Amino acid sequence: MKTNALHETNPAANGRLLGWLGFGRNPLEEDEPVPVFPLEDATRMARRRLLEQMNLFLLENGLEITPDNLTVTHGIYAGLNPGLRRKVDRLREDGHTLTQAWIDRATANDDHSEDVDIEMLVQQLERGIADFTQTTSTARDTTRDYGDALAQHVGQLESAPDAGDIISELAQYARAMLQRSRKAEAELRHSEEEAASLRRNLDRARRDAQVDFLTGLPNRRAFEVQLERHYREAEASGEPLCVAFCDIDHFKLVNDVHGHEAGDRILCVVAKTLSRISGEKCHIARHGGEEFVMLFRGSTPTEALAKLDEARADLAARKLVNRRTEQPFGQITFSGGVANVFCHDSPRAALAAADDALYQAKESGRNQIKLAGDRG
Repeated sequence: MKTNALHETNPAANGRLLGWLGFGRNPLEEDEPVPVFPLEDATRMARRRLLEQMNLFLLENGLEITPDNLTVTHGIYAGLNPGLRRKVDRLREDGHTLTQAWIDRATANDDHSEDVDIEMLVQQLERGIADFTQTTSTARDTTRDYGDALAQHVGQLESAPDAGDIISELAQYARAMLQRSRKAEAELRHSEEEAASLRRNLDRARRDAQVDFLTGLPNRRAFEVQLERHYREAEASGEPLCVAFCDIDHFKLVNDVHGHEAGDRILCVVAKTLSRISGEKCHIARHGGEEFVMLFRGSTPTEALAKLDEARADLAARKLVNRRTEQPFGQITFSGGVANVFCHDSPRAALAAADDALYQAKESGRNQIKLAGDRG
């Protein structure tokens, strides 16, 4: 039986290599015998170790087991996203708690190539539907014209005087062709209706893909489209433009005490509170988890902060009760950070600055709004 050359040549060295990779024992403990594992066993152990690390990360941080979280966690521990791994380590070293909102923020700037691919696919599908609709419409019109002409000739043949057997056979053949033509016309009309229905469903799916199903607000993808558009327009017109991040304070406690269903209702309450200050030049979206993002066009940073702070005070003054259990939620508040978009290199950089200001608000006691750059 053929064996691996590395095992044959230097099994101890191979064992130390596996130990250094974390698959075997510590390479510094050379006074003990080093076990040599077949390559297949080492691969299985590596996979088991990766799964254990991912499982522990999700459980320790109270993260839901979702496709996005599994992808993020795999990137951290499989070495595919070393930058995020460093951010996680730094967060822990600083004594902060890792939350779903933090994960969403940390991965917000990841490449959205998959979204781009889907959008390109949708555009190709739309073009295909348009071409198909045009083709079937033209074919149906041509078929109808042919059928009308054929019907006229059939009538002439049948009414011709002294029509012989050949003329009669031709008339029967033409009648059969007419029936087929009418059937094809009906089928083409049905195909056109199906194409129109597909287009309506595609438009509905595109709208649904930009809406957060829980709060009814635009989602992060829709917000980024709005931000890019308003950025270009405000830059051209010389209007001020600000962005803000808002995060519900102690939201995990709400879920732990009252349950996730009650937490969802709190999310909707906060969404409605923030929606009251939105309008033609103020847009709000759910960014992910318990976090919301806002865009203020035509407002200076001080004005944007004042508007957001008014909503914060309004929410903080409310007495919310869990109607399912009649237990009070206690005071529900949120913290926020505001940044001037044109003080930064790009809209994304401004969002990162607003995110930093949000963390300053959290560290300063929560239930407050901070301007980017304001450390007071």
